Amino acid sequence: MNLKNIRVYSGRNIYSHWPVIRVDVDLGEYVDVPSCDLEGFNDKLLNLLPGLWKHKCSPGYEGGFCERLERGTYLAHILEHVALEIQIILGYDLRFGKARYLEDETVYCVVFSYENEVAGYEAAKLAFELLMSIIHKVDIDIENRISLIRNRIKEKQLGPSTAAIVEEARKKKIPVMRLDDNSLIQLGYGKYSRKIQATLTDQTSCIAVDTSCDKELTKLMLTKFDIPVPEGRVVDCPSDAIQVAEDLGYPVVVKPHNGNQGKGVSLDLRKPNDVKKAFYIAKEYSERIIVEKYIKGKHYRIAVVGDKVIAVAQRLAAHIVGNGNNTIRELIELENLNPCRGDGHEKPLTKIKIDNVTQLILEKQDLTLSYIPSEGEIIYLKENANLSTGGIAIDATDEIHPDNALLAINAVRIIGLDVAGVDITIEDISNPIGNTNLGAVIEVNACPGIRMHHYPSKGKSRNVAEAIINLVYPENAKHSIPIVSVTGTNGKTTTSRMLSKILQKNNLVVGLTSTGGVYIQDELILKGDTTGPKSAQTVLMDKRVEAAVLETARGGIVNRGLGYEIADVGIITNIGDDHLGLDGINTLEDMADCKSLVVEAVKDEGYAVLNADDSFTPQIMERIKSKLILFSVEANNELLQNHIKNGGTAVYLFDGQIYLYNGNEGIQLLDVKEIPATYNGALKHNIENSLAAIAGAYGIGVELSVICAALREFNNDYETNPGRFNVFDLDRFKVIVDYGHNIDGFTRVLEGLKEIEIGRLVGVIGVPGDRTDISILKIGEISGKYFDYVYIKEDKDLRGRMPEEVAKILKKGCQLAGLSEDKVIIEVCEIESLKLAMENAQDGDTIVVFYEDYEPLIDLIEDYKEKMVQEPKTLDIEIAKAAGGGKV
Repeated sequence: MNLKNIRVYSGRNIYSHWPVIRVDVDLGEYVDVPSCDLEGFNDKLLNLLPGLWKHKCSPGYEGGFCERLERGTYLAHILEHVALEIQIILGYDLRFGKARYLEDETVYCVVFSYENEVAGYEAAKLAFELLMSIIHKVDIDIENRISLIRNRIKEKQLGPSTAAIVEEARKKKIPVMRLDDNSLIQLGYGKYSRKIQATLTDQTSCIAVDTSCDKELTKLMLTKFDIPVPEGRVVDCPSDAIQVAEDLGYPVVVKPHNGNQGKGVSLDLRKPNDVKKAFYIAKEYSERIIVEKYIKGKHYRIAVVGDKVIAVAQRLAAHIVGNGNNTIRELIELENLNPCRGDGHEKPLTKIKIDNVTQLILEKQDLTLSYIPSEGEIIYLKENANLSTGGIAIDATDEIHPDNALLAINAVRIIGLDVAGVDITIEDISNPIGNTNLGAVIEVNACPGIRMHHYPSKGKSRNVAEAIINLVYPENAKHSIPIVSVTGTNGKTTTSRMLSKILQKNNLVVGLTSTGGVYIQDELILKGDTTGPKSAQTVLMDKRVEAAVLETARGGIVNRGLGYEIADVGIITNIGDDHLGLDGINTLEDMADCKSLVVEAVKDEGYAVLNADDSFTPQIMERIKSKLILFSVEANNELLQNHIKNGGTAVYLFDGQIYLYNGNEGIQLLDVKEIPATYNGALKHNIENSLAAIAGAYGIGVELSVICAALREFNNDYETNPGRFNVFDLDRFKVIVDYGHNIDGFTRVLEGLKEIEIGRLVGVIGVPGDRTDISILKIGEISGKYFDYVYIKEDKDLRGRMPEEVAKILKKGCQLAGLSEDKVIIEVCEIESLKLAMENAQDGDTIVVFYEDYEPLIDLIEDYKEKMVQEPKTLDIEIAKAAGGGKV
């Protein structure tokens, strides 16, 4: 048994519309061995994971899975349940899972849901190792392994402030992208995207943050506006610290110059020796140390967002309450067992740690950790009241006096922050700071933690995260851009480029992903086949982008899911025979299910655009929850007509004219001959692509006049639609370069050429090696039927094939179609194959190259032009069957 691969799907995917882990496992000799035939397997499994008794499985009741174990079930299914149970132990309530055959008779993919990526990924690994340990009778320390996973989760999970903000964003249906392993988050897409990190927003000034971190500078600025602050000075040696303390008068505070979270802070110091010890504690966090006058009173944190006080919490330093029996150390250990306390920020409260500050505070009270406090006696263990050092918070939002609230708001304005936490020490927050209610602003904190306000130990929870989201995205503010996702077996690249052209014509900055690269407007920013989720995210992260057109290929959908949360329009151009037999997609029905994800992941008020001429469209329509636009080159298509009768939206061809039915009437848009990419209507596939693009653009609200104007400018040239029926006139002959790489792609190009007046037709053909032998043979037959002469090449990436293996199958197909052996030449190098075709071309020939690597071929053609010492000519292809005999 072998673990082949683990994949993480963080968004919508072909298995579910929520995150899942996929495990590919080769069961090998155990593929047909049920659990009941593995000696001792079931008992050992249930002993290690007794929680499996609660799994319902297909019977639908607790114990159902165990019944199946007893009767005998297979290891892929067991792996699914074990991975879920491990996550349940880790604290995640999960139920979704499935196991299905993948390939080679023994390989299965196991899919299960997750909430935390680290938990899901590590659960997959541990589940496999656990099954292997039982099979091979090797002990495994399951408790230790789960403990290690918990530690990994703590390292990688979002902090409580970031997590709260993300939760609020999702409530408002704002897209969320995690940009690193820490807490950097993008909210929204494109032009309207914003970034946050904890409670820092992308509008927070760096100068303001630096100012707030410099505690002495903060005090200086606040003093200029008569805001009360503690008197103090910065020192850099213990003797100076003692001198300042004596000048100020005891008690004093010693703290790091630029510390945070209360680390290294010592309060209420009354002796020179205590100041000296506190100096060295603070020195661990900063080279410069502040000594300032101690302000007596209660400690409050005021959360200010924008110009409003959102929450106020009284903070109490970490402490224990005696019971007359246990020592201070024991009471700390007991308090740390509180389920609300965890390490760092993982839970509402943080565990209390015994450190130098704790030891100093106990010494000041003439106490040790072995002291047994009496019943009800309170022993403080920290002097700062931060939650991160074990403190607790009590909500006091309704108690703050308006004058104190205004003072906090003004302090934040002076420093220049948009989100801040103002620390005030005062006897009573309900009375204004004044002569009878002495107090001071201690600090103004950038990036304040909001855990204390969301999870106070006492009082009402205050939703500061919601206030931050409302600051970043005020009411009615846009948070996303129009997104059109295009998939299909053929035509998706041209359709995507047409849509990009239309949206640019509509004065939008467009981000496009395609097989030719990622473009922002006409600028190529990332070269290559960029049709997966990472490329989509590249576009959606770009602040320039006002609309996104995402070509979404099968490979990305299957292997990583979608790179966005939900689209405004999803388009499926067609479902055809391509890439079958890969990644568990073995039939056209499987392919239709895979591609359907693009139109399932559309807003309720958005549109799914489907090809009414495709036989799989009725099947796909059943999965759609959004509105629907059908397109067809046959106005009398039955599916289309029924849709129109029911008031649906449709784009169709009738008597050479393109019409839009908007639910009430048919509107004539333009003649197909007006679209250069159709070559006077000769290229049927580009008519279909035009219809799909019109439907998609209409679905996101582009004016019909703009759509038509853009399509009238859309050419099949190197600049507009590279690699798609690009025609190069080389005086004596022409070369057409196209990306046809499957049966339908070859057929559509060659049938289109029948409509064009040409001489001898010469093919330079090749097929990727991951196609089936039958598909390769069929492409050879199609080529033999249409071409007068064929040069056969092979891709550089043989994809598991032997050299010339694909070429020989293609040659056989050509000969089955009647092309004689002397007219079929194998030259596996793509460049050399085209070079041969051009060198042997006759006057009037048309050479069609179905390419693998576009740019080298274009360079070769341009070199040939230079050798001919001839300027590039305007395309002049006669359209044989077009009415009026017009020219492009």
